[in-house]
Amino acid sequence: MGRTLLRTLAVLLCVLTTCADDTPKAFNLEKMAGRWFRVGMATNAEWFVKNKADMKMGTTVFAPTAEGNLELSSAILKDDGTCWRYSNLANKTDNPQRFVYHSKMWNNNNDMLIVEAVYDDYALISTNKTKGSESYVTTELLSRTQEARVALQQNFTQFSVLSGVLPENTVILAKNDECPEEPAVDQ
Repeated sequence: MGRTLLRTLAVLLCVLTTCADDTPKAFNLEKMAGRWFRVGMATNAEWFVKNKADMKMGTTVFAPTAEGNLELSSAILKDDGTCWRYSNLANKTDNPQRFVYHSKMWNNNNDMLIVEAVYDDYALISTNKTKGSESYVTTELLSRTQEARVALQQNFTQFSVLSGVLPENTVILAKNDECPEEPAVDQ
């Protein structure tokens, strides 16, 4: 068991260090700000396994708050031209890369870790999701563009497998047009 754990940790370290040409030395929440494309997603959750073939790329905007929390606003353009939008306020923890939030839409608790970020290129996210007695991990590959290098896609697949996701449940999402920005609302 000890050798397996050491090998797994060695592979994970290798995956994480080969993903980036210039890995940041310290996490910077402000540099996470802005629009990200969800290029890849992986989980063993039943809802994903049933729907993964039809899933498409969407966007998430990260907006750090003055308190150090993180507003997450996501949008996915549906086939009928409408947009599916949802948002959450992720609360900071003692670890500057870790945030927790409750999703009202899915009625689950989320423990999100920004595992690695090259702020002008990509980010790897791992989220433990819990609803009642059910718990599973979701990994995401975010990119500043709709393209992600093949090597990065491969590293994301390895990262997801090391996180416990079956290889067939790791998907590089189909490109999709972006949702138009919502008009400003006077308050």
